[in-house]
Amino acid sequence: MEETKQLNIWLDGEIVKYSDSNISMLTHSMQYGSGIFDGIRAYDTEKGAAIFRLKDHVKRFFESAKIYNMKLNYSEDEISKAIKDVVLSNNLKSCYIRPFAFYNDSNIGLSVYGKKTGVFIAAVPFGNYFKDKDIGIRCKVSSWRRISRESLPLKAKASGNYANSVIASIEAKNCGFDEAILLSTDGYVAEGPGENIFLVKENKLMTPDESSDILIGITRNSIIKIAKNMGFEVEQRHIRRDELYTAEEIFFTGTAAEITPILDVDGVRISNKIGQITKTLSEKYSDIVHGKDKEYLHWLVSVET
Repeated sequence: MEETKQLNIWLDGEIVKYSDSNISMLTHSMQYGSGIFDGIRAYDTEKGAAIFRLKDHVKRFFESAKIYNMKLNYSEDEISKAIKDVVLSNNLKSCYIRPFAFYNDSNIGLSVYGKKTGVFIAAVPFGNYFKDKDIGIRCKVSSWRRISRESLPLKAKASGNYANSVIASIEAKNCGFDEAILLSTDGYVAEGPGENIFLVKENKLMTPDESSDILIGITRNSIIKIAKNMGFEVEQRHIRRDELYTAEEIFFTGTAAEITPILDVDGVRISNKIGQITKTLSEKYSDIVHGKDKEYLHWLVSVET
């Protein structure tokens, strides 16, 4: 926490010290979860810090704002430059980046009509999201179901959506697991609290499709493209819960999670070690984000350009 206080953030057009930023504790987005955000990573490469799929993340950030009719008052280019400026100002080579838009208003009440919006961007040093990422984690299918897109727009990365994720994760960890897996309201496999999920069987990758009430993750999209380019068959469809138990490999994908192997679901052992396809994709992904694969250099944006 003390380290974070020393970092710079971008707040409504200015680089300021995190410790000097002042936002009302009564802001609408804190009270009602009405903020929208994105999660982005920068990685250390031979040419310095580079941001993975910056344009795609910023586009999604603006789409989230559009869905909630939130006026950001900045262009995509301005936000992209601000993201690079924050990383540079903190002299970070590898980090997690969090752009966040919120209603900067301290009046009590649900209505957002006429409320002022603000945007901040933070960049913080970041390692493995799961401490056991390199050896595999254990997951529990949650008793809580994934919220339906008929209740909330799941295409938007909105703060309020993640209350569903938080309670599922709490349940899993209270039961001795590392993370949760949520099912859709129809009972199909959806995703983790903050991750998409892939299954491997007979050299084929399977992942829930959009109708399973998932967030269409940018890392998920990247892995699908990478896997297909490597010659793997990838199927997007409804996945039943019992298919988790009979899969040969399972892994999470996400900006924070990257590729995290899952070796156990509900106490059912999927594998005693990280599967070969999971390992192959993870190594390929690592090479790509660190600028070691020329075929995918277009996914990286130097913070100094």
